[in-house]
Amino acid sequence: MNGEFRTCPDTGFKIHLPADRLIKWNAVTSVVFLLVGGLFGLGVALTRWPEVHLLPAEWFYLALTAHGLDALLVWIIFFEIALLYFASAVLLNSRLAGPKFAWLGYWLMLIGAAITNVAVLRGDSSVMFTSYVPMKAAPDFYLGIILFAVGALIGCFVFFATLYVAKKERTYEGSVPLVTFGALTAAIIAVFTIGAGAVILVPTLFWSMDYIASIDSVMYKVIWWGMGHSSQQINVAAHISCWYAIAAILFGAKPLSEKVSRTAFFLYILFLQLASAHHLLVEPGLSSEYKIFNTSYALYLAVLGSMIHGLTVPGAVEAAQRKKGFNKGLFEWLAKAPWGNPVFSGFAISVVSFGFLGGISGVMMGTEQLNLITHNTMYVPGHFHATVVTGTTLAFMALAYWLVPTLWQKELVLPGLAKWQPYLFGIGMSLAALFQMGAGTLGAPRRHWDMTFADATLGFDFPAGVYLMMGLNGVAAVIGSLGAAIFILNMVGTLLFGKPKVPAPAAPAPEEPVAAGPVSSYGSAGTMAVPGTFVLAMIFLTAFVLYYFVNWNYLASVWGLS
Repeated sequence: MNGEFRTCPDTGFKIHLPADRLIKWNAVTSVVFLLVGGLFGLGVALTRWPEVHLLPAEWFYLALTAHGLDALLVWIIFFEIALLYFASAVLLNSRLAGPKFAWLGYWLMLIGAAITNVAVLRGDSSVMFTSYVPMKAAPDFYLGIILFAVGALIGCFVFFATLYVAKKERTYEGSVPLVTFGALTAAIIAVFTIGAGAVILVPTLFWSMDYIASIDSVMYKVIWWGMGHSSQQINVAAHISCWYAIAAILFGAKPLSEKVSRTAFFLYILFLQLASAHHLLVEPGLSSEYKIFNTSYALYLAVLGSMIHGLTVPGAVEAAQRKKGFNKGLFEWLAKAPWGNPVFSGFAISVVSFGFLGGISGVMMGTEQLNLITHNTMYVPGHFHATVVTGTTLAFMALAYWLVPTLWQKELVLPGLAKWQPYLFGIGMSLAALFQMGAGTLGAPRRHWDMTFADATLGFDFPAGVYLMMGLNGVAAVIGSLGAAIFILNMVGTLLFGKPKVPAPAAPAPEEPVAAGPVSSYGSAGTMAVPGTFVLAMIFLTAFVLYYFVNWNYLASVWGLS
């Protein structure tokens, strides 16, 4: 049995070799699909830039469908499967349960993703990510997603089984680490998500094959968003786990209260999926009681979980930094952080952008009345880019800068560019999110190929600010795409050409080398003396309140009474 393990020289973890290989293959595959999805996304952004308007209509909707599939689903879930195996087998020093099943899951995911991509590229399945009926894609479009989902479900069950093996074989003591607990939260939500997908996509597959006459469109939307939105809640739980891991790796930080952080994750399991209803607030077939309950009283309990994490993650970093002597003023702990280290800068930008842009805009859209001024406008993809891109994707990138050199024992090939990559990607995509939300607030449509309506029988002129915002969105998307390209080159180049680490390696590119820390540490920080974090939290709360009521005022101005 010992021959199946290796000891990581950086962390001291005992790594099961089958788990090691599966983590690597899932991570590499995820980066490949990030490249594919990113290229399609750049095409979409340049088409929505009125002065460029790159793609014809049929290619625009094809690219939009492929971008949603590969960037929102495939790249992220492949990386999350790698995270599940890391958080179970590696962090718990355990063998991976059922490696053969894990490989079966991997190949089902890869084959399914390939089948659906081929269906989209063939040109007869440009139904976009939501694939609303009565729009009908080719049967293999739905079949590929189903196979991908089954593979991901197998990966989740392998994760659960590994937790059982680790507990049974006593490879750790006490409760699982907080990072593993967060991964467990993501996996539980994933089971619900995949179940919802099966309930609606299996009959939709038969409908596309003409074995079922019709599918009710409102029923489709309700169940589909149980998958479509909840899949993003998997991302939230996963990338917050990455935040805790990075805080521990770089600073040896512990949460302000581990019990409270675990409770916040548990709130996600109970309430986060209910936010799916905010995609349905304009549907006439659903009762107001259903909409109001799901998007207010229940949703706020999930928001409470996110606000807890938003306080305890930077609070943990501040407590650790102050313990090291960075006590001057409110923010010396932040000023002295390793901003030249891509692990930290990616983590910091992810926290700020996800909270200020993604969190605030999500709660605003989840209010039944305010949803009326943003529904089906560019505001919606703006929110998505603030949550999934600068929140989840950037957090995964930040962790990858530590994970890849550690697992492969290689130095980064482009360490100088790695310093700048999180800023290019994070700031570029944050600006893209802002400009999209700005254009959406002014009425720019979400899914129309030509927002100028140049070929329409009845023309329509948007305010001049819309065209400016969409042009700036194109510029920001190019900047963000450059950042993504640098990340992909760094990861692929490190795997292929990276120099092997030596026992006493010189520091790679970052200002401070990425030091392995107690990723699986237990306990709490032992202090609530984090004044800088509380000031930042009050700034966030002020921004939230002001933005929320500004939108109520805007609603009143566009919804006049006579």
